[in-house]
Amino acid sequence: MPSRVARIPVLVLIALLAGCGGNERLGLDSSSGAPAASAGNPVAPPSSLAGRWTLSSTGSGSCAMTFGAVPDAAEGTIAPAGGCPFNFFTSRKWTYSEAGLAIRDHNAQTLAQLAPAGPNRFEGKTTAGQDVVLSR
Repeated sequence: MPSRVARIPVLVLIALLAGCGGNERLGLDSSSGAPAASAGNPVAPPSSLAGRWTLSSTGSGSCAMTFGAVPDAAEGTIAPAGGCPFNFFTSRKWTYSEAGLAIRDHNAQTLAQLAPAGPNRFEGKTTAGQDVVLSR
């Protein structure tokens, strides 16, 4: 029969593992166990994103952003110009996946998620729910 001391580490391990089961921390949809919509697989955008873009939001202004990328890249850098609405002045990286275009800040936090809305145009929302458009 196992000693009482030997069972304690096993119980502690079980308790720790039980606390790690949150689907949110794993990037999974809690209802189906499938990957969450914002965590799509990297894919090449419909056209090259490299170059100058204008980010705008009705009533909040607009600013120029320069997207850096190599051809067919699924991610790249962003250099925002002054006067960006909301906190887009902190934009530093973009990624394109099955879920669309994500703009991220200097801490890798998502600022906005956008979907293609025609040639050279993306529309979406900030994480706070404001409508934004990226166009050239």
